[in-house]
Amino acid sequence: MTTHGDGPFVTTQAVRLADEVIFLHNDMVMERYQKNLGSFTQEELTYIKSKSACVVGCGGLGGQAAMTLARFGIGSLTLVDGDVFEESNLNRQVFSTEHNLGINKALAAKTALAQINSEIKISAIDTMLTEANAAELLAGHDIVLDCLDNLPARLILESSCAEARIPFVHGAISGFSGQVCCVFPGENILHTIYSKNLHDNKETASSAPAFAPQFVAAVQCSEALKILTGKGVTLRKQLLMIDLFNNQFEVIDIA
Repeated sequence: MTTHGDGPFVTTQAVRLADEVIFLHNDMVMERYQKNLGSFTQEELTYIKSKSACVVGCGGLGGQAAMTLARFGIGSLTLVDGDVFEESNLNRQVFSTEHNLGINKALAAKTALAQINSEIKISAIDTMLTEANAAELLAGHDIVLDCLDNLPARLILESSCAEARIPFVHGAISGFSGQVCCVFPGENILHTIYSKNLHDNKETASSAPAFAPQFVAAVQCSEALKILTGKGVTLRKQLLMIDLFNNQFEVIDIA
């Protein structure tokens, strides 16, 4: 493949420059992203525009996380979920409606997000994460968000992200409670957190009110964007424990 003259290199560079022109007008961030400025610099916003995130699980947590990243302006977003919407999802899952019950969650999310931000690339994959497909699903991403609802899949995700050298942000909810942590390749944080529950096949939550996934997903997205830009303090080797009932928040160090 030539990298000279009018070859692919020039084409790739032109596409990159065109993307920046779309994102920036006269050295100013597009109006839709103006409210990101101050918290993030113009250079950081442009950098995030070049990055790719994978949200695994598109229900309560994943739907909120995907919507937040899309609105923020992540460059590429992959949505992974083999499940369909059910009536019990209507209380909290942002892309669940009375009209799309029985529809795949990832596909429904892609349709909705395309109407929110047509500037980003969105891919929807109608499948569950498994040992067999994890490497292919995660390849090429800069950050992964763990929005799953079962421990076996989470542990597969942790091992697969380690092999692919991709950091990921774990999130989980149960009733008024939730937790978030950042996991970098090789740290096996989830194996430590869930050491007493490694053989559980399903995480059981007594309830899942809408505000719990909204809160936890917001923290997950904040952590993901900080990891991508290298700014702020992240929850690396730490677990944020969230108790919205008593308004108590605790950060636990994980060796």
